[in-house]
Parts: sequence; C-alpha cells; structure tokens
Amino acid sequence: MAQHRKQRPDRWSAPRRARRAPVPAALRAAATLTLAGAASAAVLDGAALTEPEPTLAEVEERVDALHREAEVATEAYHAATEAAGRAEEEVDRLRDRAARRTEELNAARRALGSQASAEYRAGGLPAGVALALSADPDDFLSRAGVVDRSGDRQTRAALDIEARLRGIEQLRAEAAERSQALADARERAREQRAVVTDRLARAEDLLATRTARERAEVLREEGTGKTAGGERADPAAAPAAAADQRAGAAVAFAWGQLGRPYGWGATGPDAYDCSGLTQAAWRAAGVSLPRTSYGQAAAGSRVPMSALAPGDLVFYYADFSHVGIYVGDGLIVHASRPGTPVRVAPVDSMPFAAAVRPG
Repeated sequence: MAQHRKQRPDRWSAPRRARRAPVPAALRAAATLTLAGAASAAVLDGAALTEPEPTLAEVEERVDALHREAEVATEAYHAATEAAGRAEEEVDRLRDRAARRTEELNAARRALGSQASAEYRAGGLPAGVALALSADPDDFLSRAGVVDRSGDRQTRAALDIEARLRGIEQLRAEAAERSQALADARERAREQRAVVTDRLARAEDLLATRTARERAEVLREEGTGKTAGGERADPAAAPAAAADQRAGAAVAFAWGQLGRPYGWGATGPDAYDCSGLTQAAWRAAGVSLPRTSYGQAAAGSRVPMSALAPGDLVFYYADFSHVGIYVGDGLIVHASRPGTPVRVAPVDSMPFAAAVRPG
C-alpha cells in the first residue's frame, strides 16, 4: 500500500532575501553534489523507516491478492482466446463462401459472354449485357438500373449476375467485420496475458524473499473441511463412490492427477489450471465442457452446496473465476495456483459461489 506523507512547506515561497555576492561556479557545483548526496541519504533513510519489510501475514495477503488477479485474468484470457477462435472460423467460412460465389459469378459471366458474342456478330451487344460483362463491378452496380428497362433473356442473365455480385460484396463486408472482431479478441487476449504475467512475477518476487517453510505457509489453504457428519475430512482417503458412472469416471480422472503441477493455461496431461483440470476430467467421462470456468458454470444444472455429489463442479468467488471438482466427504480436487500441485482441499476453503452438475 502506498505511504501517504504530509507535504512539507514550500521553503522556496518565503520572501526573497537580500542579494549576496555571487558564489564561484566550482563551489556551487560542490555544494550541489553535497546537498544531493544528503538528500539521497535522507530519502533512503526515510524509505527504510517508513517501508519496513512486510510481515509473513502481509506477504500472504499480497500473494493471495496477486494470485486471485492472475486467475481472473487467466479465465478472461481463455474467454478472449475462445472468442478469437470462433471469429477466425467465421472469417474463414465467409471467405470460402465468397470465393465459391466468385467462381459461380465468373462462370455465369463466361456463359453470358459466349452467348453475347454470337449476337454481337449478328447485330450488336445489348446494353444490359455490356454492363454485365463490364470489368468494373462498381460501375456495373451504379448503372444497373439500365438493365431493369429491358426484358430480354440476356438482361435477365445480367440481373442474375448483379444479384450474385451484390451477394459477394455482402460476404466480403461480413468477413471484414468478423476480421475486426478477431483482431479485437486477440488484443484482449494479449492484454490479459500481460496481466497474468505481471501478477505472477510480482507474487514470485514476494515469495522469493521468504524461506521454503515460509513459502509453504503462505501457499497453504484454509477451511474446516468437515464432512456431512461433522468429522474432519481426510485428504489421504480415496474419493467417495459416485452414483453416476460418468461422474465416477470424472472423479477418478481428477484423483489421478493429484500431484501434477499447476500450469498457466494448461489442460494436461502434464499440468493444469483450474478449468483445464475440470474440463479434462469430464472429457475423460465423455462429456465436453467449455474451456473457461465461466462457461462451465452454465454447462449443467445448479445444485446447492448441501446437495453436492461426487463429480459436481464447484465454483468460487462471485465471478466464478475458480473451479474444482467435488469428490465427496466435504472435499474437492482442484488445480490451485502457481507453486502448488493439483491437490485435495476442503470444499469450504474458498468463498463458495455455485455448483453445477454436468450432463
């Protein structure tokens, strides 16, 4: 937290004193260096006095906050990446359609040109056909009204070409719009990635000032971890049996990942982030989940915390930015945060937001 200090009086605003004899340049320079050194020492001494080394509790609070910000940015990065992927697919689809329509247009113009050539030799080229075969599409569209005043076969073909050309232009406009959406999504992803990198680096810098034992203390998790019967939950025990076969497969997969490292943006098999782990667990059960925790929160039916069953997805914080998979007995398995592996934790170790039963 920034230190707020009282502003000192402006000593330069005092009444101007009587003029003194000029000071030699060498003496002025020496005095300046002396004063600068004294000022620097005072600043350093003041900083040392006003900014003491943070306590372990303060380090824990700051690291928690930085990891939370990084996790929120991580899910936002995933969302932006998904949006970019969808936009890119749409751009490709629109461009493919425009290319096919252009081929069809060229084929129609060639057919019309062949027919018109014969008629031209017989007596001239109708105005509508001439427009349809124009090398300048903009000129053709701007003068297409001429075609409407004729009813011959060639003119009807020219009108068909006009409609095709307008359709192609519309597809190209839509592709340009989606290309801009793609660029925007990629920029959002870059911004969120920068936030994640910054927060994780700052957290690592704080942790590096502590011993290994203190770092483990900072990265611990809290919570009562009580079972439904009130007993303390045992993280070493096997997961509870799931009533549903697919839920059981998801739980078994998640349990099998215990000890694997947390990896930013990772979906396995060597590392995971929180939503990457839950997505992989349910994929092993044959169920496709969205990539982000936000998307997963809408991928099933809501269940209250009192009715949790093995396999349910448990979301934390008001923005659903963290997710774990419930394994029974008051426990979840989750990819916690940098510096800690995939592990078992009490279901109440973080602020509960919602739970979802996929299927």
